[in-house]
Amino acid sequence: MPFEVKVRERIGEIVFNHPPVNAFDSRMWLELPGIIHELAQRQDVYCLLIRAEGRGFCAGVDIKELQAKPQRIVEVNRGNFLSYQAVHRCEVPVVAAPHGFVLGGGIGICGASDAIIAADDAYFALPEIDRGAMGGAAHMQRFLPHAKVRAAFLTGGRVSAEEAWRLGGVERVVPRNEHAAAAREFAAVIASKSRDALRIAKQALNGIEAFDVDRAYRWEQGFTFEMYMHEDSQTARDAFVETGGAAKFDRESEPAKQEPGTGKDT
Repeated sequence: MPFEVKVRERIGEIVFNHPPVNAFDSRMWLELPGIIHELAQRQDVYCLLIRAEGRGFCAGVDIKELQAKPQRIVEVNRGNFLSYQAVHRCEVPVVAAPHGFVLGGGIGICGASDAIIAADDAYFALPEIDRGAMGGAAHMQRFLPHAKVRAAFLTGGRVSAEEAWRLGGVERVVPRNEHAAAAREFAAVIASKSRDALRIAKQALNGIEAFDVDRAYRWEQGFTFEMYMHEDSQTARDAFVETGGAAKFDRESEPAKQEPGTGKDT
């Protein structure tokens, strides 16, 4: 099962566990919103905690699926949107606890959450520009400044957990071996409050946000679909699946090999 679910001490915990890199296909992305909704409606759940096992938090979508079947972009887009919306509109607060790589869809989950407790080895990145896609900036912009989001999006570069904390987007950065316990400890503080107060506070906080993240992400997804209709999108996906690197678009060079740990799905 890619999603493990447990409830204890008023905390509903969702654990991503889909080796090797927690990259989810269209079916999995469409399954996740229902899991979130079901947990959130339980009266014994006061806070949701989303964390992961394995090498990293989430590598986003399964690029191999889209490379083989580009038409699946419609289902993937829908699953992404509904997953992030489920987190953002969750009846109770959601704490994201990322470690390792946080890419693409992992950004969406973290950006839709109410607080982030990160391991010290975590880093955030949107490699979409090198994968023939778009999307993710709206949710990254919920926890990082506008200029930093643009720089990360246009380069496909990384933002370390320490840098995200310095910029105010991460609540705490803790050693990897203390991460799960620290995240549960933070979630427990939230879960100690009145459930009705938490529910009302979540609605109030969502209502005063500077921009509508769901609408902004839907706007981005239109450009994701447009990009997928472009031949360069298939070239980018082919390069990633075959080499793990970004395609060169001078039409004369082979795709460049990237260093390990940049979100390769195999």
